[in-house]
Amino acid sequence: MLEYVFIERSEITETGDYDLEGLFVRLNHAIDSIGAKRVVLDTLEALFAGLPNEAILRAELRRLFRWLKEKGVTAVITAERGREQLTRHGLEEYVSDCVILLDHRVTDQIATRHMRVVKYRGALHGTNEFPFLIGNEGLSVLPITSLGLNHKVSIERIPTGIPRLDAMLGGKGFFRGSSILLTGTPGTGKSCLAACFAQAAARRGERVLYFSFEESPNQTIRNLHSIGVRLEPFVDCGLLRFHAARPSFCGLEMHLATMFKEIATFQPQVVIVDPITSLLEAGSDSETRGMVTRLIDYLKGGQVTSLFTSLTQGGHALQQSEIAMSSLMDSWLLLQDVEGNGERNRLLYVLKARGMAHSNQVREFLISDRGIDLVDAYIGPSGVLTGASRVAQAAREKAEALASLQEAARRKRELARKHATLEQQIARLRSEYETEEMELRRMDEQAGTRTRVLTAERTELARLRHADVSANGHRQTRGRLGKQR
Repeated sequence: MLEYVFIERSEITETGDYDLEGLFVRLNHAIDSIGAKRVVLDTLEALFAGLPNEAILRAELRRLFRWLKEKGVTAVITAERGREQLTRHGLEEYVSDCVILLDHRVTDQIATRHMRVVKYRGALHGTNEFPFLIGNEGLSVLPITSLGLNHKVSIERIPTGIPRLDAMLGGKGFFRGSSILLTGTPGTGKSCLAACFAQAAARRGERVLYFSFEESPNQTIRNLHSIGVRLEPFVDCGLLRFHAARPSFCGLEMHLATMFKEIATFQPQVVIVDPITSLLEAGSDSETRGMVTRLIDYLKGGQVTSLFTSLTQGGHALQQSEIAMSSLMDSWLLLQDVEGNGERNRLLYVLKARGMAHSNQVREFLISDRGIDLVDAYIGPSGVLTGASRVAQAAREKAEALASLQEAARRKRELARKHATLEQQIARLRSEYETEEMELRRMDEQAGTRTRVLTAERTELARLRHADVSANGHRQTRGRLGKQR
């Protein structure tokens, strides 16, 4: 039941003592007629503005509070804030069981509402101040102190869409449900890497929610054509959704509430925020850290993998520029520009990757019409060589390797020639040896033949002479024994 009580001071004539019994009667009738359990009085300032005797009003308000407790209803009473006390008349906060202080501040032309529980009798409560929003679904407040570090974790690994980057992360990519920070100066390729990550997730059939705070979705999709990344098919089939907004459109809390709503509606497996630093400029360090903390905890609670790009300014210390977020992230990739020989080239580092073995090497980050690739940077006596210097050094090494191969081939041919010459000499000597061997064999055969012929002739001659001939061809004479006849 909604009832309006009109109190106009110009229409009221005050004479003698009076009370608010008429208000009690109207409240009692309204409560009993609908069986109300809650009563809202908005606002008590109307009574103080219409009735001049504050002493009577104070006494009657105390009686009103006691009467509402006796009726067993919960009463919500609004009052305007005073200058040196919580309420303008300094009464309500003392007789109430719970006092909630609401504040509306404007910082850098951005308005933010805050809430603080000043007291709550008989119950533990948070005493810190928290931002809150008033939206289509009512009041929304998510205190940082209410978030516990008890979310579940997964051992599943998901690829990044860049094989060489997966190799730097142990060959498997990031953990599902982890938070990833990608930092770099303008033009280092942060959005390109984030787009490859989104494309890889959509190809696996996962839903991807892309928050863009610098470019419109159509502009992002068009620009990615230059590196061979096509996101339109995934947008058309509903696997990829863009949400683009200017950081100055609203405050941090409204952005956070909008992101929560989009995540709850789309139910993505991967969320990309590009860049998170655009939002960080909309509040103080404590406010932005609280906002990022609540967003990361919300995503981790749902096992949603998140990737945040962060824009760093050249010349600023890395530790100072990312201190608000780096400690909250599970993995941290750094993209840098290096200048040398009249050109600028990109490098990629893995600064940290919790729970996994990762490379500590520097890789050159190449962006072309064929996509993104990582190549080994050349480490020489003068340091790391990238770009044209790396290509020139690689060409020199290739030329040196080719010259070495050619020299080895030449020496191999020379050795083969010597081997052939040696084989020819060996064959010639062997032929000469065989010739002499055959000649000696023939001479032995001839000598044997002569010996046999000579022996045969001597034997025949001895036979003709009736002489005994020994085996060696010598004639033997028989000796006479005894006396001669």
